Amino acid sequence: MKPWYRALRCERGGALLDTALTLPIVFTLFFCFMEMCLIAYAKNLITECAREGTRYAMYHGSTCPTSSNPTCQASATQINTYVSSLGWPNLSGGTLSVSTTFPNGSQAPGNYVQVQVNYSMPVTMPFVPVSTFSLTSTSKAKILQ
Repeated sequence: MKPWYRALRCERGGALLDTALTLPIVFTLFFCFMEMCLIAYAKNLITECAREGTRYAMYHGSTCPTSSNPTCQASATQINTYVSSLGWPNLSGGTLSVSTTFPNGSQAPGNYVQVQVNYSMPVTMPFVPVSTFSLTSTSKAKILQ
């Protein structure tokens, strides 16, 4: 039988202990990094949503006739509905809200349209209570038609 002091110097199982201590830390950092990447991706997508809304409003101003519709002027509600229907960036069940304003007061060509998109994204990081991260993007453009 081995003396007790030799049993203390034995290194069997040391790798298992090191793995058990470092793996939770590595996984936590990895999942936090993934969550931060999702936040950056969502920010990119809501910026694109705001741009698409202003692009839509630019060509649907007060003097926008088509062959099938003598006036194709889009209201703020129609622009908000259009941006909401794009379906971006609902990655993790967040809520998207859109607000369209005409700073000069009308939709005449030469005036501006401003579309603001707000997105509340639930953050689910390990060891962090569930909370939401608010992202906002605004786009402003001159109405062409």
